[in-house]
Amino acid sequence: MSNPASTSKTALEKPAFSLCVYCGSRPGAAPQYAETARTIGQWIGEHHGQLVYGGGRAGLMGILADAALEAGARVIGVIPQALVDRENAHLGCTELLVVDTMHERKRLMAEHSNAFLALPGGIGTFEEFFETWTWRQLGYHDKPLGLLNQGGYYDSMLEFLSHSVGQGFMNDAQMDLIEIGEQAVPLLELLIESAGLPGAVNLDEI
Repeated sequence: MSNPASTSKTALEKPAFSLCVYCGSRPGAAPQYAETARTIGQWIGEHHGQLVYGGGRAGLMGILADAALEAGARVIGVIPQALVDRENAHLGCTELLVVDTMHERKRLMAEHSNAFLALPGGIGTFEEFFETWTWRQLGYHDKPLGLLNQGGYYDSMLEFLSHSVGQGFMNDAQMDLIEIGEQAVPLLELLIESAGLPGAVNLDEI
């Protein structure tokens, strides 16, 4: 469904890029997580981009979407019917796609995006990130994928992945498929530039 009340002239224009963001439906223990989600949403809007995300209005998801909308971004939310009530579907999205399954959710999010970014989150964020990474390894897409390791949130996971490489179950080439950063804006710029979009190198001029 679309929300005509939230559709502005900016939202109707073709976005400069479309970024899929995976993040928590909870705000996290530290206020910095919410601040970063807000910064990313604002950045997407200020650079005339489009946000694609899980369609919820709770936690980091809602903060991210609200900030993007306030900054003039077009926001596409994709959410399964079973989670509409549980995750409090964000009815203010420019377009809210309600689907039947999680697989359909992830497929549509991927199809609507030029690049992917995972913020701190829980099991749902992990699952989305790893599946998108696996799709990249298998050649189902060639879109850049980033991991925001804010405040060392993913340090333990990255250490375990390094252990997996050392044990021969993964290799460095697989690790090279993801961009890892501790600061949001430099990582955002890298992902959009890596997507090879027109004008991506001069993001400040968009």
